[in-house]
Amino acid sequence: MIVEYTRYSVAEGQGEALENAYQHAQSALKESPHCLSYELSRCAEEPTSYILRIEWDSSEGHLQGFRKSPEFQGFFENVRPFFNNIQEMRHYEVTSIQGNKKK
Repeated sequence: MIVEYTRYSVAEGQGEALENAYQHAQSALKESPHCLSYELSRCAEEPTSYILRIEWDSSEGHLQGFRKSPEFQGFFENVRPFFNNIQEMRHYEVTSIQGNKKK
């Protein structure tokens, strides 16, 4: 598994448009056999900052599988207006240090 983090910085008042774009784009993620999970988070202290977290089966699954699939075109069409707002896009490998605390 590989985790992709994409950090966005949008203009004030554009957060809702970014969220709407991903509301539509998420259908492509749901359809992709390479996408394991995803979430879009807005910064509480700086509401113009967002982080998209996507778990992929592998970097190849993301870069070769999803990006070359028919689903990708629809996904990209939805989020393309925010492409220039990307501050960082990277893949990370999960380490053995993790845990969940039950409530």
